[in-house]
Amino acid sequence: MITAPLLVILKLITVSILNYIKNTLKVVAFTPMIAMTACTDEMPKQAEEQQLVDFVDPLIGTGEHGHTFPGATLPYGGVQCSPINGVSGWDWVSGYHISDSLLIGFGHLHLSGTGIGDLNDLIVLPTAKEHTLDAMEQNRNNLPYTQRYSHENETAKPGYYAVLLENSGIKAEMTTGTRVGFHRWTYPQSAEKPSMIVNLGFAVNWDGVTKSSLIQLDDYRVQGERLSQGWAEDQRVYFEMKFSQPIEKINIEKEGERLVAQVFFKSVDAQNQVTAAVGVSSATLEGAHVALEQEAAGYDFDLKKQKASDIWEEALNQIKITTKDKKSREIFYTALYHSKIAPVTHSDAQGNYKGADHELHHANGFRYYSTFSLWDTFRAVHPLSTIVESEKRNADFINSMLAHFDETGLLPVWALAGNETNCMTGYHAMPVLADAVLKGIDDIDPKRVYEAMKVTSMQDERDLKAYKKYGFIPSDKGGESVTKTLEYAYDDWCIAQVAKHVGDEAGYAKYMKRSEGYKPLFDPETEFMRGRMTNGKFRLPFDPAEANHRENTDYTEGNAYQHSWFVLQDIQGLVDLFPSKKAFVAKLDELFTVSSELTGDNVSPDITGLIGQYAHGNEPSHHIAYLYNYAGEAWKSQEKIHEILFTQYDNTPEGISGNEDCGQISAWYVFSSLGFYPVNPAQGIYVIGTPIFEEAEINTSTGKQFKVIAKNVSKENKYINKITLNGKTIDRLYITHKEIMSGGALEFEMTNVPNKQLGAQNAIPMKAF
Repeated sequence: MITAPLLVILKLITVSILNYIKNTLKVVAFTPMIAMTACTDEMPKQAEEQQLVDFVDPLIGTGEHGHTFPGATLPYGGVQCSPINGVSGWDWVSGYHISDSLLIGFGHLHLSGTGIGDLNDLIVLPTAKEHTLDAMEQNRNNLPYTQRYSHENETAKPGYYAVLLENSGIKAEMTTGTRVGFHRWTYPQSAEKPSMIVNLGFAVNWDGVTKSSLIQLDDYRVQGERLSQGWAEDQRVYFEMKFSQPIEKINIEKEGERLVAQVFFKSVDAQNQVTAAVGVSSATLEGAHVALEQEAAGYDFDLKKQKASDIWEEALNQIKITTKDKKSREIFYTALYHSKIAPVTHSDAQGNYKGADHELHHANGFRYYSTFSLWDTFRAVHPLSTIVESEKRNADFINSMLAHFDETGLLPVWALAGNETNCMTGYHAMPVLADAVLKGIDDIDPKRVYEAMKVTSMQDERDLKAYKKYGFIPSDKGGESVTKTLEYAYDDWCIAQVAKHVGDEAGYAKYMKRSEGYKPLFDPETEFMRGRMTNGKFRLPFDPAEANHRENTDYTEGNAYQHSWFVLQDIQGLVDLFPSKKAFVAKLDELFTVSSELTGDNVSPDITGLIGQYAHGNEPSHHIAYLYNYAGEAWKSQEKIHEILFTQYDNTPEGISGNEDCGQISAWYVFSSLGFYPVNPAQGIYVIGTPIFEEAEINTSTGKQFKVIAKNVSKENKYINKITLNGKTIDRLYITHKEIMSGGALEFEMTNVPNKQLGAQNAIPMKAF
């Protein structure tokens, strides 16, 4: 037993040691032969070799139409500290684009890779002199404090971002906790008045402020709120900022509900620095304050920066690859990084959050997440998380969706900042929920899931009334009718599997029947899925390359070439609609070889990354290259997947071929580069593609390790000659989720000559595992 006096002595010794480590941290961190450990969560790990975070480049995807942000965040974190260029435009929806060289500040909430712009909230900017403030000014060129920067003076790493502001000479650095953004500003000796701007009025894209306030609490703290309406119709940000130096004065300009302020500091520290911690909450000012108490009490910026890096290192270690290809390694780890940015933490430090019913709620026993880009992420992001993320995190995702159902009476479609945006088609919470139930994720109530599914599927909105009446959505009863029908049919198959799981055979039969809604849309003459009218005739005129954006079309962000393959629940049934397997394969070949020209009066900008009419830059195409497997020609899947892996991704800012969409474009790469992909995300199997790495170690959430080995793999050796699983040769073109989670080894023997017999005699099953 340790006596009380001895405990006091030990505590004093421990504090002294920690202070010594803290004061000498920079020396230690750059001394290669010194390893450092300490019994505290704040102590960073000492790297003895190059780390996986070194292979991540957050600037990948910030060019072209990738729409990612380069700033700091944590995996699924509630804060994203990132630069804001101050431009309203499609390629600036994250707030930043690599083509720009001006910024108006740094936000604390950002979207990653989406096609619609919002957030960019709570803008701060360090300043070196006093500025004239105008709360109504929305043109960055008229703001007196807009800063130039060069990408040569910009650093972006997992959990850290820094840039030199050329006009003021200030170096701005930022890192994050879960609900706190940490800033460090190094002022030049010439700084007239070390200060910072808080702009609560500036807005880009769809966003617009509805209420804002800022008050000083004491010599070191300010507190405020920013409520806004945009893509998220009722967004609430409550915040508290704590500075390392005392406040001298605050100038506030407010007009209407727009507010901008300049906070002046009495001094800077010996290194000419001021640090700031910004806690946020969607619920209350108290929640923001508690976030600071939990994460920012007596913090050190360098320790927070290293801790963020350590958290990312642990997350990236879920999959360790072996390759000599530096570019592919950087693409892979940046893709894995991007796949872990959303959903984001929405409940605050007290467990409270603003719900989709616009009321305050408390998350009992789980963390509430928002930013569910389900039209995109059901395909690969969520299946990937069931392999590598904890059951607790996966259960929290599901319980967040169920809480959304409790609040609104419907499952989420596209949830943002505690709001339902109703963006995109289908109700793709279904495959995510079904996948979790069928994989046996703990802390999920299958009966509660099933009830939410049924209620959501029986609504009359979103063209479901016509879908229920006709068994498909007639083209003269609803826009984007083909896409909506195909997606509802798949989602209903997912509901059927949960019905069967909970023992409702009648429900199973009902939803399996609804899942056949794709059949009336298939035109045997053109071999495309086409809009059909209530009179039974196909809509005319018809051009499979026509790709009008969201209006006067039967397809969502695409055309007949890209959408006719979405029958994930019954691919063999789709094959059977063709005269033969050869005809099915010929139609697939046509997709990849036909002209890439798109027709229409308003061609969708989302159709990018074209190989023929295959569009890798948008999600409806993502499973298509794997479909050759279902017709006995796996070698063609291997050929096409290999081409996509090496033409649609790069380790440059332009390295993502379309909107990154909250991790989906990246998750496709993660899966496909390993050699398999969840074609039907709720089926519990992964269809074989072609691996590009010599070896990969997947550290599953069960604690078991699953290895993927590709013998003789190279850019030339893209074909699979033989497959073995745990030492036994298999002649099937899939592996099960259970096989991965049980641990073991999947081995591919690679060659430059197609093995046209591989798996040809063993059909991929359609049932759920």
